Amino acid sequence: MIRLFKHYVPHAVLLLGLFDFTLLLVAGDLAWVLRADQIGMASGSLAARLPILLAFAVVTHSAMIAVGVFGADALRSMRFAGARLLVGVSLAVLLFAFIAFVLQGHTFWRSTLLYAMVLAIALLMANRLVVGGVLGAAAFRRRVLVLGAGSRARRIGRLAERPASGFVIAGYVAMNPGQQVIAEAVPREAIADLSRHVQNLGASEVVLALEERRNSLPLKDLLRVKTAGVYVNDFSSFMERETGCVDLDTLNPSWLIFSDGFSSGRMLSSLAKRAFDIAASSALLLFTFPVIALFAVLVKLDSRGPAFFRQRRVGLYGEPFELIKLRSMRTDAEKDGAKWAQKDDPRVTRLGRLIRKLRIDELPQTWSVLTGRMSFVGPRPEVPTFVEDLEDKLPFYAERHMVKPGITGWAQINYPYGASIEDARAKLEYDLYYAKNYTPFLDLLIMLQTLRVILWPEGAR
Repeated sequence: MIRLFKHYVPHAVLLLGLFDFTLLLVAGDLAWVLRADQIGMASGSLAARLPILLAFAVVTHSAMIAVGVFGADALRSMRFAGARLLVGVSLAVLLFAFIAFVLQGHTFWRSTLLYAMVLAIALLMANRLVVGGVLGAAAFRRRVLVLGAGSRARRIGRLAERPASGFVIAGYVAMNPGQQVIAEAVPREAIADLSRHVQNLGASEVVLALEERRNSLPLKDLLRVKTAGVYVNDFSSFMERETGCVDLDTLNPSWLIFSDGFSSGRMLSSLAKRAFDIAASSALLLFTFPVIALFAVLVKLDSRGPAFFRQRRVGLYGEPFELIKLRSMRTDAEKDGAKWAQKDDPRVTRLGRLIRKLRIDELPQTWSVLTGRMSFVGPRPEVPTFVEDLEDKLPFYAERHMVKPGITGWAQINYPYGASIEDARAKLEYDLYYAKNYTPFLDLLIMLQTLRVILWPEGAR
């Protein structure tokens, strides 16, 4: 994987994305030239139309990211790739057609967009055949030697077995005597020179996966491997990189303190984030006010009670604030106290099921973004009673409040809706990853991929 702005991107997906962007430029230019030739018009110089081609490629590429074209299945299934490509390119063409209508004479001819759409889909599918079929995802997988033969080593092995994994296991070394979970692990005593063993296996990375590191850290071995030019990683950092979340099972305060993250250089990023929140929330409130007003009336007609649901939630630094949403449950839904939402929750009204599925009930939260109590991107704010319970049961839960809560977030796009302590624990691992590695780049990825969650609902309740 390569790290872009503190976020890890698989090499295969990055290469695929770069090829896709280039092919979008080619498709746009071929469409322009073809259409100009059909109507007997000179196509002009490439330099003159390059800004328009770049705009087409950026819009289409962003739409592809938004619908999940570059997800874990990007190189696995042509059926998956074809369906997502069709949706992504179609959305981009519709958006570009609207831009062309607003900015007459400054964009593609709308008649050109059909050509660009067909050519783009054909070229992008061919790209997947080449990258996925000829090179294959395995061509970009790192060879990893695991130092350890216990449960942690087994977890790494299971990660490697995933079809979308970015690494393969080159071997295991049992560093300590005792119970050995990995039967094929080679005892350390049987290896004369660990550094030479790493070279013989062709490993590009060594991961320390010891069950107990106290008084057993193989510093001499690790130093020799490191000075031989092989990357050495610890278990927690390796899991963070490969899973996109912080592993609570092995997390300790010293790792959080000394690992990269929570940098003081986020001041400028925070200012940029706030500026974006103000501009985007103002525009969104302006354009969606008719939608909010319409559904507020429908909510009143559908069931008794107020149109809007207000509830205290926990925000930045644990400070409470009032969250506002369109009401989707009966007014007596919490007469016995706050409860987790359930699948096919009987408390949800008829209209509530629709607005929850379409995420329309979330729109009024934009006001909280405008006033600064929330951001567009961040951990979901929870009810104070839930927070008190979760802080007692889950380690490091309070650390998720070091960033503003958000309407969407890293946990929301990576984990389905949770309704238990176990689900809250899994989502906390993603929230800690976001709080630790926040950058505007990660915010952009999350906002784009939120569209994927809306188009293909993954557990909305």
